[in-house]
Amino acid sequence: MGQAHSGDSQPQVTSEQLSHELALRFAKRCFTPIELYSFQDVFKSLADHQDSISYLKEDTLARFLEIPDILGVSSIVFQMVSYLGAFPFGHEAPAVLGFEQMIMVVVIMTERYQRVLKKGNRDRTKLLFRSLAVFDRKDFDDKATSVSEGTKEANGSSRSHAPGFAVDEAANDEEDDDDDDLALAALESLDAIQVFKHGDAPIAEASIPSDNLKKLIMLLLLIAPLDAQESLARHSERLTGTQLEGLRKTADHILAAFVNVEKYPGVKFHRFNSVIPTSFPFLFNGFTPLFEHFLFSKNLDLHKRKDSSTSPAQPPELEPLLIDNGEILDLNVLSQLSFFLPGSSLFRRLRLLYSGGDAGFSMGSFETKVFNWRAPTILLVSGNRISELPTGQERVFADSLPPKRFPDSSKSTHVTFGVYLSQPWRQTHKECIGDSDTLLFQLEPTHEVFHASSINKDYVSFTKPPSSHCGIAFGNPPPKPKATAGLSTHVNLGAVSLYLDASFEFGVFTHNYTSGGGAFHNSTARRQDWQDRFEVESLEVWGCGGDEEAKGQRERWAWEEREAEARRRINLGSGDIEADRALLEMAGLIGSNRSGGSMS
Repeated sequence: MGQAHSGDSQPQVTSEQLSHELALRFAKRCFTPIELYSFQDVFKSLADHQDSISYLKEDTLARFLEIPDILGVSSIVFQMVSYLGAFPFGHEAPAVLGFEQMIMVVVIMTERYQRVLKKGNRDRTKLLFRSLAVFDRKDFDDKATSVSEGTKEANGSSRSHAPGFAVDEAANDEEDDDDDDLALAALESLDAIQVFKHGDAPIAEASIPSDNLKKLIMLLLLIAPLDAQESLARHSERLTGTQLEGLRKTADHILAAFVNVEKYPGVKFHRFNSVIPTSFPFLFNGFTPLFEHFLFSKNLDLHKRKDSSTSPAQPPELEPLLIDNGEILDLNVLSQLSFFLPGSSLFRRLRLLYSGGDAGFSMGSFETKVFNWRAPTILLVSGNRISELPTGQERVFADSLPPKRFPDSSKSTHVTFGVYLSQPWRQTHKECIGDSDTLLFQLEPTHEVFHASSINKDYVSFTKPPSSHCGIAFGNPPPKPKATAGLSTHVNLGAVSLYLDASFEFGVFTHNYTSGGGAFHNSTARRQDWQDRFEVESLEVWGCGGDEEAKGQRERWAWEEREAEARRRINLGSGDIEADRALLEMAGLIGSNRSGGSMS
């Protein structure tokens, strides 16, 4: 047990005493009185006992949180909480999950530490990485095994660090300083920094095994839509048949953002720490409602009435997580989107505005279905990569692009890209639409998010004929009118861009890393050039919003229909074109000051 001497006359203070005091302070500051009471009641009901020690075992924790056996992730979650339970003395992990240790676990997992620690949010990523990692250095493996054996009897199970493996060859391990600000801040609140000793292995020598991270990602996809007090068992249908297969497939795409599993068996911290802020800022949000189950005791029912004959009110039936079905978007992809878009804007909130398979692959049908939505939208497009030697229509599309200088992004033949646009759609002419909130992203085969930059504002353009190279573009300069196009015969592709041709038959995604980026920032993980040319298979646009947004869209559609009907009713049979125009202008249906395209 760690000890420190602040002077010969000062009493010794142990890390065990400090952990106890810190846990009590965290409980008082981070939990409400009702939550603390509930936590005590839940822990008491779950705990096993040995001598004077009360603790939670792995199977008890998994059963209480309803973690599905089919995911094979229970031992990984237990490894995480056994490390977090030792906070701020990570070198003493794995901890026996007693009352104080579980306080630390729930505080960290539900992000309540932000109430007491100023730098907590930044360092939580490091904590979670360490809780999942194994270390290459043999002496730390031996130490972990020794500590694990020491807690085996109390925990009722054995846990040790997995043997080390080859280090990721990426050379950017600048996070070598083992200064854990989160732990130091916690101890500073007790005036006890002198007792803290850096006992963990350097973080550069740690890796998360790829298999373990994939299993955890599958769990995170499953718990992403959880509401407070919602049972995870309600989502059991996602663990059967094609849903389970899709869950594994989506997890593979996300795992590819962290590591090339064909080259490296584990994820290094520098990659983990750089990918999460840009592509997965909400990756661990599902832990909050999952571990908040410890703060709601079934013995404390605030809805009970004095009249015992009256049954408690039943919670209202929730709408489905995904109201409409899409060809691209399903529950797994929806959870994937929630890793970088707020779940409050996604779950039970998306409306399918346009599907090429239903409405037809044309800019006209796209405009009709999408342009009247006055809230953010998500465009998704998927397809199969075209051959290196295209023929037929593929060749026509390839000839409209500059010669291909970059390789494909991967060996996978299927790709999925998307765009989040916070502004309403409209036809563009000289200026693009979009703002700094616009996101360009790839979902398959490698998940990555490309954030808007300030180099230029060529975020989104929607250009119909007679402009040259019309279509929908993200990150490309808006196309010029045919009369001013000059000798240019190729689409002007941006440094980081997605372009769909006017027929919605083909698309191309370009990542020109050496150029330094354009309207969207370069990849933070893949520092290379690539270009994917593909034949469009599915194209969808989803509206972020609820009933009010849908009602507004229906009202604008109805208005446009009335305007169109008014035009049709006017009898223009005189044969006098000027007289007919004058009649339309008198009716207010045409004129230089009238758009006729939408309601403003």
